[in-house]
Amino acid sequence: RKKSDSLGEHWKKGVPIEVIPMAYVPVTRALTKKFGGVVELRMAVNKAGPVVTDNGNFILDWKFDKVHEWHEVNSAIKMIPGVVETGLFIDMAQVVYFGMEDGSVSLREKQPR
Repeated sequence: RKKSDSLGEHWKKGVPIEVIPMAYVPVTRALTKKFGGVVELRMAVNKAGPVVTDNGNFILDWKFDKVHEWHEVNSAIKMIPGVVETGLFIDMAQVVYFGMEDGSVSLREKQPR
């Protein structure tokens, strides 16, 4: 489940980062050098090679090894040449809805900073 108190508590696949194909190696190096952790090119399951987005880009999965200041990290990642977008959705919603296994819906409202 994705409902947790901190990023990565339950979701272990890492933060997805969309990159242009020719930049995935330098972006991988930059992420590892600046933030640590492990960066992997997401490979396709039913075909040979990496996952390709609708825009023709690749997806890197960054498995971070510590808690970060996510606003700063998101901005810094987007400044790396070749990065198109991250899977960090910072300050984009006031309320998040979670569908529970029993069919109920749980919600979490944004906490003031």
